[in-house]
Amino acid sequence: MKNFLFVFILILLIGCGKIEKKKITEKKFAFGTMIDMVIYSNDSTKAKKIMDLAFKEIERVDNKFNTHKKNSLIYKINHNPGKFFQLDKEGIYLFSGVEKTYNFSKTKYDITITPLMKIWGFSDEYSSSILEIPQKDDLKKAVLKVDYGNLEIIGNKIRLKTSKNKIDTGSFLKGYAIHRAKIILAENGIEHAFISAISSIETLNTKPEGDSWKVGLQNPKDPSKIYHIIGIDNKSMGVSGDYQIYVEIDGKKYHHLLDKETGYPIRDRKMVVVIGNNGFVTDMYSTAFFSMSIEDVLNYVNSNDNLEVMIVKADMSEVYSNGFKKYVIK
Repeated sequence: MKNFLFVFILILLIGCGKIEKKKITEKKFAFGTMIDMVIYSNDSTKAKKIMDLAFKEIERVDNKFNTHKKNSLIYKINHNPGKFFQLDKEGIYLFSGVEKTYNFSKTKYDITITPLMKIWGFSDEYSSSILEIPQKDDLKKAVLKVDYGNLEIIGNKIRLKTSKNKIDTGSFLKGYAIHRAKIILAENGIEHAFISAISSIETLNTKPEGDSWKVGLQNPKDPSKIYHIIGIDNKSMGVSGDYQIYVEIDGKKYHHLLDKETGYPIRDRKMVVVIGNNGFVTDMYSTAFFSMSIEDVLNYVNSNDNLEVMIVKADMSEVYSNGFKKYVIK
């Protein structure tokens, strides 16, 4: 018997102090999850219209790049191997970031990981029917198909050379979409906002009274409990954890953060939290840092301004970059 579970919740903790600006909240479904948005404004009617613009921007990004959207660029690339497609400025920006991450992660981060995701049942919107652990020979074959070199970008043209693998945008697209939504809010005069795509968070400035936005991280061992409360303002945050998406086979959980070299779920850490200035980056890096050596992660983060990380290892001990602890409230 197999249970297929989704457990990935971040809790927004909002104080109840008296403020002049009204709090407006809205949530909509995108990327297979719920997007929550909170803004403060003196004009509720205008604020709701601006919020609608931000959600439309999320929808635009979802439709344009989501692996699973049949009219998206990525879907077309995945289903037309050998054919070149044109990248616009936005597409070039996204794939430049992806390639940079692939390189500095020493190839650990690889968006052509779909063959492994599929064999474990984590593809096609996670509609898995897997009942047993994949056979070693099948895993070896899937590992050989994961190859970023199959993705070719020449100037503003992109293609998959063969049909052996597909691009998976799940590790970065939600973060990029909510970052774009934050930009829309700011451009339209919103000063205080919080956007959550579950494991991806964006904040616009502080709360109206000047306090940081407080986010409760789930305890990886018991997701029903709060592990840490993180306070951020005008920052983004990406979270990857072994408790978020998984299959359960014969009473044991196998999560979706896979080692592209072995084919199995990564077992030496339980959670990675990244804080930075861009949801696209923090979303992508939380996945990349899950598979990189801890030494390489810390060296990279500590040499980059406005980037912090916390790694929770398998034994629940914690490793921090130089500036992360200043964000931990409890």
